Amino acid sequence: MASFTRAISSFFALLCLLLLAIVTEARINPNKLGFVTTKGAHFVLDGSPFLFNGFNSYWLMHVAAEPSERYKVSEVFKEASAASLSVCRTWAFSDGGDTALQISHGVYDERVFQGLDFVISEARKYGIRLILSFVNNYKDFGGRDQYAQWARNAGILNVNSEDDFYTHPVLKDYYKNHVQKIVTRVNSMTGIAYKDDNTIMAWELMNEPRCNADYSGKTINGWVQEMASFVKSLDQKHLLEIGMEGFYGDSMPEKKEFNPGYQVGTDFISSHLVKEIDFATIHAYTDQWLSGQSDDAQAAFMQSWMTSHWQDSTTILKKPLVLAEFGKSSKDPGYNQNARDTYISFVYRNVYNFAKASRGTMGGSLIWQLVAQGMDNFDDGYSIILAQNPSTAGLISGQSHAMTTLANLVNSHLELSDIPVQSLVPEPLRATASAEDYLLNLPKFDQELSKQRQEAVDEDRIFNPPLDYESYADIILLHLKMLIFMKVLRSMEKALLNCGDTTRNIHSRNSLDRTT
Repeated sequence: MASFTRAISSFFALLCLLLLAIVTEARINPNKLGFVTTKGAHFVLDGSPFLFNGFNSYWLMHVAAEPSERYKVSEVFKEASAASLSVCRTWAFSDGGDTALQISHGVYDERVFQGLDFVISEARKYGIRLILSFVNNYKDFGGRDQYAQWARNAGILNVNSEDDFYTHPVLKDYYKNHVQKIVTRVNSMTGIAYKDDNTIMAWELMNEPRCNADYSGKTINGWVQEMASFVKSLDQKHLLEIGMEGFYGDSMPEKKEFNPGYQVGTDFISSHLVKEIDFATIHAYTDQWLSGQSDDAQAAFMQSWMTSHWQDSTTILKKPLVLAEFGKSSKDPGYNQNARDTYISFVYRNVYNFAKASRGTMGGSLIWQLVAQGMDNFDDGYSIILAQNPSTAGLISGQSHAMTTLANLVNSHLELSDIPVQSLVPEPLRATASAEDYLLNLPKFDQELSKQRQEAVDEDRIFNPPLDYESYADIILLHLKMLIFMKVLRSMEKALLNCGDTTRNIHSRNSLDRTT
């Protein structure tokens, strides 16, 4: 009987632990969590699958350099946290020019560095992890061109173009010096060295590396190998990625057909096979890459682009994949809010489906970009203010909940096919919408419900009005957690019954022994 009692106690202790794991969201204070790592082709956090929805806000350090403007950083983090966004990608560079972090080679503005300190400490406060990029490919905020100019100003010979950034020993040393300065920085607000701060999810070698001097991808590949090894020599706790857009090169020529009609000097396959690179990234701007083509043509390209890279990450690279930049510009001809929401929903659906199909190889996506109110000078057409765009905010929040739920399902070895559709989908839509479709297309179905509701009013029939997107996503998440809870209880019930049968058998044998 004592063994049976111990079994009951053990199972209930296990139940408490399982429930704690299930109801815990990915968006928890990083002070209480470890570093995000990888296991095979999946992200892992504290031993559990880590899937995320995130965003880009490249401007954070630039704005935070001015203490009176830091409220904008806090505002974006607060709104992002409310939408359950858990990862943010931003710049850890500003080379020369206005509000420069690195004023000239090796000379840094402490005021701007403290702005970056604030960004990291504020992200920590809101439970958001950061991907920090070391340098820009473009001239904005300095980039490779500024490094080349510094070298020429110093009288360094044989610096002819910005492409020398990848091969000239002096320029490579300039870059390594900056990397070391960032990685070893001790945060003036938290007292934590960047290399020891689990608020930082990953380092990025460069924002969108390109090389006009060598379209094969070999030049950048050699640079990636050298710089990845250098970063890992300084910091082995954090993940490392390149910052690539996903263009294919010469290592697999047959893959070039997936490029948008041209090359940029990178090789997605060979560079991401570098062992020090922990996960792959792709970017996608179909409205720029396929400018003038129809929305359907752009969607078809996006489907192909994402599918090809997901397959490569799953079968060749065997590393996680992140869609690190995507968006739709308000400056596009014929732009309207519904077109943007439709595109975002389409992309999110693909991210989710690929994550589900591979149980996490597609780790998440980062929309470009979130800004605070009153930042018109930072509006590049892709900017989103969550408070002013409720339909887009609903989509973003719904995707965040969907990815968190999927991580819980993967961790619990459940499938969405286990979910009773009737408990998730509003009654008027049950004939046409599955639970998964509804979860991933909340705005579209809300519009359908609104249409049906209006038709019902016209015909003196009344349907219950739909809930807002975020509330419905919360209800869906609650249903999923309850489902997992019930599945655990059923498993425990079977185990306890087995224990009971074993105990009765033991008592029967003991009684028989005493009788004989």
